Amino acid sequence: MHYVYLLKSQFDCRKRYIGVTSDLGRRLAQHNSGRCVSTRLHTPWTLESYLAFSSRERAFSFERYLKSGSGAAFANKRLWSP
Repeated sequence: MHYVYLLKSQFDCRKRYIGVTSDLGRRLAQHNSGRCVSTRLHTPWTLESYLAFSSRERAFSFERYLKSGSGAAFANKRLWSP
């Protein structure tokens, strides 16, 4: 399985991150240990939501969609908690 995941910083609740992985637990641990350059300044991170895909290509396609204008609007309404 391949997962599109959404993280929210516990340090600064305005900071969010969207990514793709095949090992969700390992990837969250990497984010929280500071090994990811793009997220290390805002650790610790909380898993807000995730979606599972059987295809790697579909997971990456959905991640790109969530980072687009209409995808961000969808995520704000349906995937992020207030």
